[in-house]
Amino acid sequence: MSEEGSLWVGLAEKFFGLILVILSVIMIYFTATSTDTLSVYTGLFGFLSAIVLIAGAFMIVVKPPE
Repeated sequence: MSEEGSLWVGLAEKFFGLILVILSVIMIYFTATSTDTLSVYTGLFGFLSAIVLIAGAFMIVVKPPE
């Protein structure tokens, strides 16, 4: 029973990681295309987008403990 539960937890973690990666790519795109509007805050939003991208990739790569 616990193996079945860990399967669903693993799949949910991979799915959530994929959603985070997609969201961060969209955030990076909009940050890069609106640099004139963001002006001073472009670096901040780029950094925050990169953090979300790293977190999503980490969730995809790392296996949950069994």
